[in-house]
Amino acid sequence: MGLENVKNVVLVLSGKGGVGKSSVTLQLALSLSQQGHNVGILDIDLTGPSIPRLLNLEDKKVRQAPGGWLPVPVHDAQDVSPSQPSKRGSLHALSLAFLLPSRDSAVIWRGPKKTAMVRQFVSDVLWPPNTDFLLIDTPPGTSDEHIAIVEELHKLVTATPTVHNGQPHLNISSPAPSLAGAVVVTTPQAISTSDVRKELNFCVKTQVPVLGVIENMSGYMCPCCGEISNVFSKGGGEIMARECEVPYLGSVPIDTTFGDLVDGVKQAQRSANNEDTAKEDGTSSQTELVERYKDCGLCKIFNEYATKLATEILAREQHL
Repeated sequence: MGLENVKNVVLVLSGKGGVGKSSVTLQLALSLSQQGHNVGILDIDLTGPSIPRLLNLEDKKVRQAPGGWLPVPVHDAQDVSPSQPSKRGSLHALSLAFLLPSRDSAVIWRGPKKTAMVRQFVSDVLWPPNTDFLLIDTPPGTSDEHIAIVEELHKLVTATPTVHNGQPHLNISSPAPSLAGAVVVTTPQAISTSDVRKELNFCVKTQVPVLGVIENMSGYMCPCCGEISNVFSKGGGEIMARECEVPYLGSVPIDTTFGDLVDGVKQAQRSANNEDTAKEDGTSSQTELVERYKDCGLCKIFNEYATKLATEILAREQHL
């Protein structure tokens, strides 16, 4: 049981808190979905889960089915246009926050209980068939959750007994799903990159390939003209990636329109302007997040990164 419906697992890591792992995870998921891939998000930040809030699905609950939990649907797969052969992939999410009584419930657990919860997330969740990518949003550091998830993913190598020359023989097949690797998130400042270097070292010691480094909060994107100003330092993530000899995906500026999109500000304004469908509270006829994200200035950037990741993962699969 577990991840048999998942093709590729991608960890989103950072040794530093507050660098935007959850927002990067969400935007990669939305971009991969726009490109036709079926995507899942697993939030294993047990004490500070952010994915339900970013998805505006905090009131949703996980449903139980025979054999395990069903992740919360964010949007379904569908044809982009009747005249276009391309499709939009589905998106599902799972987080401990969907299992808690309220958003204010505190999780005060020691390491063994965290490890048991992560193992249950791996073994007892029924992801939809043909899930192309499962993005795992992790907490800061290299602690219990990180060790548990990597151990569980490495254990998914199946050992099938066969007979060879009359003798029992173990045929070790490749992991299913494939642990494609990790996307490592940092901010440009030296205090951040120094912590993230430890995360890269963690990947080396646990045999997790690094798919690329993303330098988040690199500059500020003006909501009026789109010009990017380097309010903070810039280039620290690229220098770190080069020195550690890992791929560098690129930089992501601060874009206030993404925060508005997540908070539903734009949607409320659009609904209020739609005389046919709007109500006084501006909540009717709500456009899906994946469609609203197309208007965000970061959409083009993350579509490029998602394409790079999908291409790199496919190339590695073909090489193997």
